[in-house]
Amino acid sequence: MIIDCDTCTARATACADCVVTFLTIPVRAAPPVPVSAATAAGAVELDAAEQHAIGVLAASGLVPPLRLVRAV
Repeated sequence: MIIDCDTCTARATACADCVVTFLTIPVRAAPPVPVSAATAAGAVELDAAEQHAIGVLAASGLVPPLRLVRAV
C-alpha cells in the first residue's frame, strides 16, 4: 500500500485525525534513510505487516485510524 497524502480527497478535513500525520510528526532528529521514488515524492509505503500493525493500534485506540480516501 502506498499512501500519498497529495492524492487523498479527505486531506483538508481529516489530516489532524489520521495515523499518517500521527506517525510522521517529527519528534526527534533521525538520521537520513534511503527512500524509494514514491516516498521521496511525499508518499508513505506500508507493507502488509505494517498495515496490520497500524490497524491493531487504531482498533485499540492507541493511534488514530488511517483516514486516506482515494479519488475515484
